[in-house]
Amino acid sequence: MKFSDLFRRRIRIDDREALADFIDRHAAFLVQKAIYEYARARAGHYAKVLFKEPGFHSAVEVSRWRAFPLGLAMVAEVAYSVFGAERRLSAGQIGAIGDVVLSVFDRYPAPQALGDAAWRQLRAELAERLRMLALHPPKRAMDIPEPYAKLYFDLMPIHEQLRGRDLETTRNYLKVTLCNIHDEMTRSSGGFSLPEMAQAS
Repeated sequence: MKFSDLFRRRIRIDDREALADFIDRHAAFLVQKAIYEYARARAGHYAKVLFKEPGFHSAVEVSRWRAFPLGLAMVAEVAYSVFGAERRLSAGQIGAIGDVVLSVFDRYPAPQALGDAAWRQLRAELAERLRMLALHPPKRAMDIPEPYAKLYFDLMPIHEQLRGRDLETTRNYLKVTLCNIHDEMTRSSGGFSLPEMAQAS
């Protein structure tokens, strides 16, 4: 999952695999973009030096892989919102979204930066978040980050004493980006329905 791979042409969502690709790409972009940009902003004139440090790259690896399941959970909520905009989704349809998201997680072996046990734990936490989707109606995209923003901000590869009071900035970044993802998913999924996906899964 390279940062440079996130800027390819738009994915048209016309089957289950395309939805998985869309979720994969946008979840990775959502979490990685802010990690790099926030680190660059906090380092200021020393950013070029920081980005060459092996210790920083190791910290980024831990941050981005720990943040990836949070990104998957947030984009899953976007999918719930998009596909549930016109009709109430059944438990099976909501479960189908969760199955697709977990299939994306399972594309990646345990990162060396985390290890098997931590990766399994992150999967279990993601599965629980996906299970909770059925317990509330779809949210507006701008409301999705609320339970995730602090968790995500705490993963930034910058010492907590140097982070400043930037949680609100991070929350706003997530809001804007998820609104954009919602718009793109809506445009890209014309003609595709969750009932079709549920039957194919």
